[in-house]
Amino acid sequence: MIAFEQLVAEARACQLCAACMPVSPRPVFQLHPEAKIVIVSQAPGRKVHETGVPFNDASGERLRAWLGVTRAQLYDPQHFAILPMGLCYPGKGKSGDLPPRSECAPRWHSQLLTPLYQVELMLIVGKYAMNWHLPDALGLTEAVRQVDVAQEKIIPLPHPSPANNRWFARNPWFEEAVAPALRARVARLLEKRP
Repeated sequence: MIAFEQLVAEARACQLCAACMPVSPRPVFQLHPEAKIVIVSQAPGRKVHETGVPFNDASGERLRAWLGVTRAQLYDPQHFAILPMGLCYPGKGKSGDLPPRSECAPRWHSQLLTPLYQVELMLIVGKYAMNWHLPDALGLTEAVRQVDVAQEKIIPLPHPSPANNRWFARNPWFEEAVAPALRARVARLLEKRP
């Protein structure tokens, strides 16, 4: 456990991209070695950067609804580990936040996931996370449409951001079929926790 705590402290103190960032680096993630569910996301947004709490924004509200969990459940690290591809807020682009910094995932992602030895479900949120974890997928929409939410360990999901509302309008099957199946799967896993 000491080695894990040292690794987390080192990641929280990371300054790898400090010279390239629009704001001071503030790695935002949540980990516990006993977490059963890992949410792999893209990168913190501005509000998450300011508060230091993952998914502490409108995206988080939608994500909690998909999962059927409360804030307290989502922020219990023994229930959920939350690890973005880029640990820090990358800044604003023309049509939303910039992509996660490319240096971050190779430096931290595998190192921080490896100690999570009880993971039963990995939720891959958004195309940047999917490109890393499911590089052979045929695109986000088809990957989400084809996944067996009740059985598979790795489940791709669209990003829950309000900026994605057009995707949800074009793909009503997600809220009708995928989200309810996901809620049921998460409920079963949370029931197994002591």
